[in-house]
Amino acid sequence: MKYRQHIQVNFDYDVVFTRDLFASSNHTLAEVLPPGKPARMAFFIDEGFLKHWPNLIDKIVLWCKNHESAVILAEKPMLVPGGEYVKNEQVFVHRMTHQLQRLQLCRHSYVVAIGGGAVLDAIGVAAAVFHRGVRLIRVPTTVLSQDDSAVGVKNSINLDGIKNLIGTFAPPYAVLNDGLFLETLEFRDWASGLSEAFKVALIKDASLLEELETLATSLAKRNLDAMERIVQRCAVLHLEHIAGGGDPFETGSARPLDFGHWSAHKLETMTNFEVRHGEAVAIGIALDLFCAAKLGFITEAERNKVCATMRRCGMKLWHPALARQSSATGTLAVVAGLEEFRQHLGGRLTLTMPDGLGKKREIHELAPSLVEEAIAWLKATQTQPQAV
Repeated sequence: MKYRQHIQVNFDYDVVFTRDLFASSNHTLAEVLPPGKPARMAFFIDEGFLKHWPNLIDKIVLWCKNHESAVILAEKPMLVPGGEYVKNEQVFVHRMTHQLQRLQLCRHSYVVAIGGGAVLDAIGVAAAVFHRGVRLIRVPTTVLSQDDSAVGVKNSINLDGIKNLIGTFAPPYAVLNDGLFLETLEFRDWASGLSEAFKVALIKDASLLEELETLATSLAKRNLDAMERIVQRCAVLHLEHIAGGGDPFETGSARPLDFGHWSAHKLETMTNFEVRHGEAVAIGIALDLFCAAKLGFITEAERNKVCATMRRCGMKLWHPALARQSSATGTLAVVAGLEEFRQHLGGRLTLTMPDGLGKKREIHELAPSLVEEAIAWLKATQTQPQAV
């Protein structure tokens, strides 16, 4: 006897853009909660982010007190290490789940994660596995997390030097983007967070690419209105892809939203995450643009124009680790990222490339010699002017 089981599950979650989320007059968090009895919440905050917002804990406590009809604060907000460090050590996920158990949270409780993409990833894993899933509200604090990772359905940590090897697909309950949080970012994080906007524009929306070119000077000068506009457009494109791409949990072999990422993931681990994710993606995009031009998918003029716009936004498209050779093979070490990407995709290499600006195509092989040529080109053009 054989019975074919079919289960259909719909996921809905709000993505809200606001400013000054925890001002007493801002009701955004309360408004995304279901009506009825107050929601029990535990807050985790990126301790690196807290250095720039030292009054945030007191502000959250006061906000909860002023919204007692909607929220019960389980305990004073807790801190977790920021940056990729929190994803590299599994002990932090265990510590967070122990905290949730100590607070006796249940599946109807909420975890509010405030921080950059790495912190949201690690807290997301803890929330997804605790009681098989408690409700997660993400409050991203970087350009990169607001325009890309936080609005998606993935949570992950690293293992054995491999990026995102352990993780879950678990949609959040809500995502609340506070534009004011971007004002205190280091410039390298402000600029490199735009890499995901360039990525999605190159493969899905040529008009966003044109807007990035128009706003490049304003973005380099840290104009918040310009950045919020790009963040919102980029986030919506990611949301539309997740909802309408036909594969939200990536069961297939194609991952179009990982354009430029195969070398980026490798570059991050090669540098022990000295190169941050957005910075690595910017370099990865430039590398793949060179390959796309050589393969005839875009013109050299288009490649050069996009790379020039990225530089005008303040993005760097070179790192010396790209030239590092593997001691085992004598080839460029970053080339091993192709094999790691193939394994991550289930055995068949599938890379997304632009097919003209604003459209995509897939390829299933990329010659190491072409990658080496691309890296040589990036090195030769690294001295081109950049915004500061």
